Amino acid sequence: MAQLCVNVDHVATLRQARQTTNYPSPVSAALLAEKAGAVGIVAHLREDRRHIQNDDIIALRKQITTKLNLEMAPTLEIQEMALTLKPNLVTLVPEKRLELTTEGGLDVVAKCAYLKSYIEHFKKAKIIVSLFIDPDENQIRKSFEIGADGIEISTGKYSEAHDLDQQKSELKKIATSVRIAESYNGFIAAGHGLHYDNIKPLLAFSQITEYNIGHSIVSRAIMVGFPTAVREMVDLIKGNV
Repeated sequence: MAQLCVNVDHVATLRQARQTTNYPSPVSAALLAEKAGAVGIVAHLREDRRHIQNDDIIALRKQITTKLNLEMAPTLEIQEMALTLKPNLVTLVPEKRLELTTEGGLDVVAKCAYLKSYIEHFKKAKIIVSLFIDPDENQIRKSFEIGADGIEISTGKYSEAHDLDQQKSELKKIATSVRIAESYNGFIAAGHGLHYDNIKPLLAFSQITEYNIGHSIVSRAIMVGFPTAVREMVDLIKGNV
């Protein structure tokens, strides 16, 4: 059965909007998410530190009791920190300085030599590695060929579909992708832009064992509170509603 990992980036975004020092706390949100049924916490330490800060990652590593998924660009600076902190897993993602949020998946095919060498450092440190990629056959195959333990399929284009036909087209790409990924025996996660409505069709893909969701949960939490927002998503994923 698929499970939920909660991304706490947007809690930090709210904090950074006013440059407050201790609220709202992404660590406190993470602890509430765990109590509400999340099996892991996701945090993206961006190069520009626009939301999550170094201290947040250090505190999350010390205080959460589930698993920490550190999202990171494949840079030497973030790698050094990750190898020191040893999160349960790292997810390598692309970054652009001017993007509002992550725009699509990592181009593993174009950067395979660099990424293979980069991943080897984590393998030696016994840190699980996932690659955030678009639902593309070539990207999936190359991800596993260079040593990734698993992938996170970007659901960005699916989530941003303007009509039903486009959404169905993106769903077909995801369906094909999970079948290909399944043959490599790695884990398959999915995320980006998912909310309480558009996640429902994806739940038919039993190969996806984990959903990484943040923005919609933080947004919902404004209305109903963080624990309730997390529990609602957990129940959706488990098929309890």
